[in-house]
Amino acid sequence: MYRSKPQIIALILITIISAVMMTSCSSETENSEKNEEQAVKPLKFGLILVGPKNDRGWSQAHYEGGQYVENKLNGEMIVIDKVNPADSPNLTVEQVASDMIEQGAKLIFATSDDMKDGILAAAKANPDTPMIWSSGDSAWTDGESYRDDLNNLGNIMGKMEYGKMIAGCSAALKSKSGNISFLGPLINDETRRLANAAYLGAQHCWTKIRNESLNDLSFKVTWIGFWFHIPGVTLDPTQVVNEFFDSGSDVVISSIDTTEALVVAGQRAANGENVWALPYDFEGSCEQAPDVCLGVPYFNWGPAYLEIAKSVSDDSFSPTWSWIGPSWENINDHDKSMIGFVKGKGLESNEKESIDEFIDALASDKLNLFSGPLNFQDGSVYLKEGETATDHQIWYTKQLLEGIDGASSVE
Repeated sequence: MYRSKPQIIALILITIISAVMMTSCSSETENSEKNEEQAVKPLKFGLILVGPKNDRGWSQAHYEGGQYVENKLNGEMIVIDKVNPADSPNLTVEQVASDMIEQGAKLIFATSDDMKDGILAAAKANPDTPMIWSSGDSAWTDGESYRDDLNNLGNIMGKMEYGKMIAGCSAALKSKSGNISFLGPLINDETRRLANAAYLGAQHCWTKIRNESLNDLSFKVTWIGFWFHIPGVTLDPTQVVNEFFDSGSDVVISSIDTTEALVVAGQRAANGENVWALPYDFEGSCEQAPDVCLGVPYFNWGPAYLEIAKSVSDDSFSPTWSWIGPSWENINDHDKSMIGFVKGKGLESNEKESIDEFIDALASDKLNLFSGPLNFQDGSVYLKEGETATDHQIWYTKQLLEGIDGASSVE
């Protein structure tokens, strides 16, 4: 098509202006991204672990959460593991935190309920250093142990109750005998509520999905005395799990920091027994005995830790109590979900489908297992008919539920 000289000049000008505008927009976007990166300063932080950083359980999950922060924030992590009375009898959490601060740490993560006294003391002694206690209620204004004098200590915990419900459901779907056992650590509010959650999940899937009688479901809890085995101090979890299987259980749900339940199940299955287990805490736990693993409920600490680290970096940190649930769009989203569940190879395809349906029901709020009527072991009412548990009622769980065989206290 013929164009006049003025038309050609106009087209050239339009082309030049468009190119300039595109370059300008691109530069603004790049500058904005660079400014955002520069605004989040690299951060040195300390991570205090109760067990080995490679325990394939609780401590490793925290360690990999710290690595997530390092990678996302271009940060530097100082790690001290095995901070517990057995492995480090002369080392306190307060001492470790102080040493980390001297090395330049601007944020401290204490990652065990067992570290309560130490991290409270450390926060009081170092009021200008933000700290996170991964569990606890010191920053919960409605909590029983709220500390309004510690303006530098926050709490983070995941709503693992959901993960344990899924684990309980998986156990009930798989069990041939209806005899399920629960390997517990020490006894406190946290461990009781997680045992209760696993039982509620098992009870629901046994009666509502399998249509079996509740009278034919056995759920036994044994506590070893700590988060992992300490020879001469705790019960030996390997021995306890063997006793579970010897007594007729065919599925063991673990709630300790390490993987003895799965290891024993793998050994016994290799000798021809039909037994299974569900480990805890760490996403990769099933790898130790994949064929007998029904799945693992796990913590994904990285995203929550990253948000805290960013708040310290930009000076917006405030001590809050955060009890974080799964991201129901995808509970295994590593960038969003605090709680995940990996289905194991020990499950059949129809069992996996039933678990997916169970998860969908939990996600839609159509199914709330912490609702009445529910009684405690001593027959007292926990939740009345039609009553839904509050966060306070779940967090502070004083007994195991009626129907569970096991101790609710050490007394």
